[in-house]
Amino acid sequence: MDIWYDITFFVFGLYMGSFYTVVGLRLPIKANFITGRSVCDECKHQLSLLDMIPIVSYCFLKGRCRYCGSKIDHFSTCIEFFTGLLFMVSFYSFGFTWNLVLALGIVSLLIIVIVSDLTYLIIPDGLLIFFSIYFIICRIFISGLMSALYHIGVGIFLFFVMYGIMLLGNKVFKKESMGGGDVKLMFLFGLVLDPLLGTLTIFFGSLFALPMAIFLYLREQEKVIPFGPFLLVAFAFIFFTKMTSLDVIKFLGF
Repeated sequence: MDIWYDITFFVFGLYMGSFYTVVGLRLPIKANFITGRSVCDECKHQLSLLDMIPIVSYCFLKGRCRYCGSKIDHFSTCIEFFTGLLFMVSFYSFGFTWNLVLALGIVSLLIIVIVSDLTYLIIPDGLLIFFSIYFIICRIFISGLMSALYHIGVGIFLFFVMYGIMLLGNKVFKKESMGGGDVKLMFLFGLVLDPLLGTLTIFFGSLFALPMAIFLYLREQEKVIPFGPFLLVAFAFIFFTKMTSLDVIKFLGF
């Protein structure tokens, strides 16, 4: 029976991935992502529902617009697939629990930030406010009001840790070392993780970003690397592996 739940969450994730792509592209520029109709990027023809079936429409149309024949950007199709996959993994990992609701929120935030930060180098404040409220509500249902207040305090602590790192980076590199959205993300991490694991996201995020930094350095390309997606990948990695501070302490040999 669980396989049908897995498939259901995968298909649901495909459609949510399509929606999150729209949110990530429109929210930073304050465009309507709720009632605004989707159009072809080239010919601006309004797309029908048959043109927007996740993955299926892309394959059926052979990656081209039905109306003008221009190539469809496969980025959105990849986002749809990975959102579906992560929704399925969320259910597989946590079942029908409040942690599943929390996991789906983490995946949703990750996908939207990937789209917005890669496209515009922006993590919208409205998005962070929405998911802050979402995580606080989840925390209340999972472990109570006092726990939620404690994690708000953890979030504030992690915010100032990252803010201090940003100031240090600005001084060392003589330019902006990271965006304000990256700093604000740390508050959200504190709503879910404890102080040690929250701080660990900075290390893991830097580790995940390192290959891209090396690649751009070898290519001699001066390009800004959006750090937000890597921080969120680290955040999701810690949450989905169910890592605890005790695991980290034991690994370090203390």
